[in-house]
Amino acid sequence: MKTQVEERFSEFYLKWIFQLEEHVQQLLRMPKANLNESELQALVSRFTTHYKEYYTVKWGCAHEDVLAFFCPVWLSPLENAYLWVTGWKPSMAFQVIDTLRKSVVAGASMFDMSETKVKKIEELRLKIRLEEEKVEREMERLQVAMADRKMVELARLASRVKSGDVVGQVDGLVEVALKGLLCGLEKVMKAADCVRLKSLKGMLEVLSPLQCVDFLAAFCMLEIRRRQWGKIRESQKENRRVEQPKLL
Repeated sequence: MKTQVEERFSEFYLKWIFQLEEHVQQLLRMPKANLNESELQALVSRFTTHYKEYYTVKWGCAHEDVLAFFCPVWLSPLENAYLWVTGWKPSMAFQVIDTLRKSVVAGASMFDMSETKVKKIEELRLKIRLEEEKVEREMERLQVAMADRKMVELARLASRVKSGDVVGQVDGLVEVALKGLLCGLEKVMKAADCVRLKSLKGMLEVLSPLQCVDFLAAFCMLEIRRRQWGKIRESQKENRRVEQPKLL
């Protein structure tokens, strides 16, 4: 059974990903070569505003129930398998750029990227990687903290007490300890989200308006397709389960 936060965010996410796909489809239908710089920047702004909405709602819901975002019920198992601290790994954005730069499609805006831009992107890649490592170290610290002296002693005490009053006191101590750990998880989640946003912002500052549009289209389409592939796999798994012959 879903919690209130899971229900609320699941509903929001379905609308958000549907709107994201609409934005991408509109973009793919547009003759981008005929758009001027201000029109291209308006397209970029539409995408960035959409992502800002996602993180605003996410942070509000996570303050109520941060654990919902570490095992999100609104995502498929395939999507969950590729999560990095509740979202996409920032380094993935650079892999998208690398792939687009190798594209041989006629008119590909990334194909002839200047050396100056390539250098700036590599500098940003290094900076983001260091920030990823910082988040990972903090996440590791939180995971190890579950086995620190205080938590071990509480676990031992909880297994020994029998008196109702004492049990209540121990439960209260456990609640306080867990609250501290959950606050830590919320902080590390926000730190990871900030690295995600920094990678996007930094990338968009380096690229030209047309390159920004092409990058966002590819980046968002990857997120949409991954969701579709995950749903298809879930459906196939369910069909196999239903078709499996029952033993007498």
